Amino acid sequence: MSSPSPGFQVSSPIHGSGKSRFTYRQLGLMASYSTSSPLRVIAHIDLDAFYAQCAINYPAREFGIGRHCTVTEAKKLCPTLIAQHVATWKEGEEKWAYHDDAASHIGTHKVSLDPYRLQSRKILALIKQCLPTNMQKVEKASIDEVFIDLSAQVHSVLLRRFPELTGPPPYDDSTEKLPLPPTTALDWQVDVLVGLNDAEAEIDDPDWDDVAILIGSEIVRDIRAEVRRTLNYTCSAGVASNKMLSKLGSGYRKPNQQTVIRNRAVQRFLSDMKFTKIRNLGGKLGDQVKSMFNTELVEEMLHVPVEQLQLKLGTETGLWFYNTIRGVDSSEVTSRMQIKSMLSAKSFQPTINSMEQAAKWLRIFAADIFSRLVEEGVLEHKRRPKTIHLHHRSAGQTRSRTSGLSQGKPLDEAILFDIAKSLMTQIASEGKLWPCANLSLSVGGFEDGITGNMGIGTFLVKGDDARVVKVTSREPPPDLSSHEPQEKKRRLESPGIQRFFPKKELPTGEDGEGRVDVIDIDHTHQDIERRVSNSRSRQVFITEYMCPRCNAGLESAEALQNHNDWHMAKDLQDEERGKSTFASSKSAVTRSQKNATLTPRKKPSGGGGADPHALPWLVWRRHSAEAQEPPLGRIDKSNIKVNAAA
Repeated sequence: MSSPSPGFQVSSPIHGSGKSRFTYRQLGLMASYSTSSPLRVIAHIDLDAFYAQCAINYPAREFGIGRHCTVTEAKKLCPTLIAQHVATWKEGEEKWAYHDDAASHIGTHKVSLDPYRLQSRKILALIKQCLPTNMQKVEKASIDEVFIDLSAQVHSVLLRRFPELTGPPPYDDSTEKLPLPPTTALDWQVDVLVGLNDAEAEIDDPDWDDVAILIGSEIVRDIRAEVRRTLNYTCSAGVASNKMLSKLGSGYRKPNQQTVIRNRAVQRFLSDMKFTKIRNLGGKLGDQVKSMFNTELVEEMLHVPVEQLQLKLGTETGLWFYNTIRGVDSSEVTSRMQIKSMLSAKSFQPTINSMEQAAKWLRIFAADIFSRLVEEGVLEHKRRPKTIHLHHRSAGQTRSRTSGLSQGKPLDEAILFDIAKSLMTQIASEGKLWPCANLSLSVGGFEDGITGNMGIGTFLVKGDDARVVKVTSREPPPDLSSHEPQEKKRRLESPGIQRFFPKKELPTGEDGEGRVDVIDIDHTHQDIERRVSNSRSRQVFITEYMCPRCNAGLESAEALQNHNDWHMAKDLQDEERGKSTFASSKSAVTRSQKNATLTPRKKPSGGGGADPHALPWLVWRRHSAEAQEPPLGRIDKSNIKVNAAA
């Protein structure tokens, strides 16, 4: 017989003659991270007291210091307290730093989380280094916590430690039960092991789910030790069969401890708990259930039939609650760790009262966001946002403005700052700005691997982007006749739906310094005239190719052709779905085909440049058209079908 495996104390050399509760199929599902496998192993690792400013460290908590204590109150409770203020952005400066006077000048300072983001990335990278390269299913839940699906790694270790599991199932039937593990006493070392209701049950031999959890706890223990050894951080962890239980486990015994919740200990673990402590039950839903049943204890809610819960909470919510308080959770650990938006904000106490002050904070917001964009790979063209949003709050009223970000030009801090100032000017044109209680700048709509190609979604105006209209072009239009033969050739070489997607990115109205000339459709005609008059020196050109259906301005004959092709594709899609088409008649398709060879509109006088006085009329005409005809919603390109004859 081989020597004992790590983590086991062999109490008998004879294998159990019975059968496991688990099948070969359920064992195999571990390798694919299946959420339906009862043998899955999920860990939740949570850094201890990661934020000095919002998570008071544990020695300080022993003195009664809480998250909402002021420094004065905290020092009364603990005279030897060391109070280090976090890094801040100081009004008027372009880089965060550690300022000794930040606490007494918080009105002109903004907390910077950059140091914490940096450490979070180091910890996450180290955790992944501790895992096999082909078995890294890690979900960053927040800046200081991660979920890890260890199922595939545990499955690999099980097969290595127990060769009897590697053979084919009897009769090649995957529903056959596994043999029982060797008769062993599992060694949980320093783990906090949740006990069982029946003390005698601990004497029983374990099944494979216990062995799997044990292996998972060994892996997590090694990860935590490596984080402590390399980066000098302590962290707590929970190891269980799903995300909900593992998260509850990580907070069960803090700091620097690890709680293991075996399947047969789930009832004991949850019964002493308040359900309002469970994820997604700490808010309105938890309060609603508490009010309905006059309790918040899991143990008392276990007696409520599922039918009664469904009657009071609804079919799906009632069933979800019924399963949750019994420890059932089939949610997946997702490796999707990319952020969807970035926000930089400041609440002003006292309020700010001038554009000069606002500009100083907008510069800080732009610097803050751009530094994080660099971390996301904006300079390497890995990821970049499509939109930028400014929110302003004064006297209880919040106003917002949105702009698009050019996808074909480099993005930098100065561009973000210039657009932010432009959006602030737009808000100022609506009326009173001061006193301002809060400002925030955010970017969103991130895309990966931006190239010159633009999909069908480029022509759609969606959500907040519907408020922004781009009407300018960097280049004067080329001669239509020189592009006709190439266009025909391209259409022949690119059959199918791909011919509806343009291959060339439309230029935006950026000047030589990268600033974007954006017109907000909520502005009055007079405001547009004023802005255009101020931008004469930017040499902005008016496009000569107009779509007669939606008044969109295009840069060239080729772009116009692609745009009209899109209209035709959309018409065919709507017709197939039985909906009204964009033009509400079949003649619209014919018009779009004919318009593919429209002659350019007559150039404005003045040579190659455009007459800036013509721009307000062009913008206002488009504004009116869009007011009458609402923008299209999102179209799923995968669902667009075009007849081959088209």
